Amino acid sequence: MAEAEKDDYDKLLDELLEDPEFREAWEADEAEYQMRCAIIEARIETGMTQQQLAEATGMNQRSISRIEMGNTNPTVRTLGRIARGFGKKLQIKFV
Repeated sequence: MAEAEKDDYDKLLDELLEDPEFREAWEADEAEYQMRCAIIEARIETGMTQQQLAEATGMNQRSISRIEMGNTNPTVRTLGRIARGFGKKLQIKFV
């Protein structure tokens, strides 16, 4: 995402978050959104395709796609497999 687009996105999000109903829904789904973004970012950083990540994890490409699209909620065990597929460790924090 280009810097100008990111600024526009951040401004729009700030406006939307002023609505209490939207804020509640956003906060309820934020952890899942962050997880999906982390997987996509790690895949891009490593230069892997979904198929390559699937092969590295022993999963199928369709499963990787469904996780990235938010069509399934992976277990912590699955997230660990994905992390190992990137050659990384899964770290979970409360901040």
